[in-house]
Amino acid sequence: MRKTEIIIIGGGVIGASVAYHLTERGAKDVLILERENQHGLGSTGKATGGVRAQFETDINIKMSLYSLDFFRECDFDCGYEPRGYLFFATDRKQFDYLRRNVEKQKSLGVKAVEIIDTKAISEIVVGLNCEDITGGSFGANDGFINPLALMHGFAEKATANGAKIQTETQVTTIETRGGKIVGVETDKGKIEAEKVVLCSGAWARGLAKTAGVDLPVEPQKRQIVWAKSAKPLPANLPMVIDLGSGFHFRPATDFVNPSADDTDVLFAYPDANEKPSFDTNFDESFIPKVYEQARHRAPFLAETTIVREKCRAGLYENTPDHHAIIGGCARVENLYFCSGFSGHGVMHSPAAGRAMAEIVLDGAASFLDVSCLSLERFATGKLLHEAAFI
Repeated sequence: MRKTEIIIIGGGVIGASVAYHLTERGAKDVLILERENQHGLGSTGKATGGVRAQFETDINIKMSLYSLDFFRECDFDCGYEPRGYLFFATDRKQFDYLRRNVEKQKSLGVKAVEIIDTKAISEIVVGLNCEDITGGSFGANDGFINPLALMHGFAEKATANGAKIQTETQVTTIETRGGKIVGVETDKGKIEAEKVVLCSGAWARGLAKTAGVDLPVEPQKRQIVWAKSAKPLPANLPMVIDLGSGFHFRPATDFVNPSADDTDVLFAYPDANEKPSFDTNFDESFIPKVYEQARHRAPFLAETTIVREKCRAGLYENTPDHHAIIGGCARVENLYFCSGFSGHGVMHSPAAGRAMAEIVLDGAASFLDVSCLSLERFATGKLLHEAAFI
């Protein structure tokens, strides 16, 4: 029977970041178990690649600040492009919310974020229908990264430091004895381990249950339309988000075969009728729904042509308060969770990976207090509140 010190379940960007940060700290006996024949085929490969510091809660803002610094300074190319995030409001209540957020963001050290008026919005996104827009916020250091490049960068550094990645290995059970981790059962046999870190995204709840833990992570389908314009998109187009409806769009990048094309665009919105499920099939009925949003807000999007082979559906891993679960487990010694990012896993992966590594090796994260993200908050009622999720 194989033995290892630390098993990471899930080889996406979160699992790869945890492995990277563990091995940077000197951990050698680290094994990532990935069920697919290559990592990145799950939520990481379906992500839009947006990164931002424009959040409501202190913890999300601080995780973003750390992660944005990492994207700028890391010694591998993760495709960081600070094109900005534009949130706009269509009523006074929404605009006041953005004002409060920007004040908090600035107080915590966010640079180049500001409240802007309708005129400025119309200049940032030429062709946007601003008739009902009351104002917005713009963060110039927000922008885009390549999720797969980030994941591969983490994984390559981790393996160079001694970590191993085992693909085509489905973990079926997290095994415990006397309230302590002893290993995992896989479709390739048992592997003994001293510690297990669960980084399996939307699939984390089922595996946690095998260890007797209820992890409140729920899969939520999110769909993205890829389209091509007959003429170039507005210059320097940022991520653009309607705070009220969640409709958003950004210039498109093919992360598998990266290319720069100023006529490709992604747009989407959170369909309120989408029920929790593990379904990742793109639904054609989503296209007219999202085009209806586009037709009102950005007429130039309504004139685009669908690229059906690039439209996709992925899974958010939602928690009840739309914040991640990062930390150990009171019920099972040496079981750790790094899941439930609710759509923010790629952008927060550097901070989450470091925090998890420090918790595993030292018992707590010293660079950032992430105790508010512990699993126990759901039992104590100390939930967080974040409205600016899409």
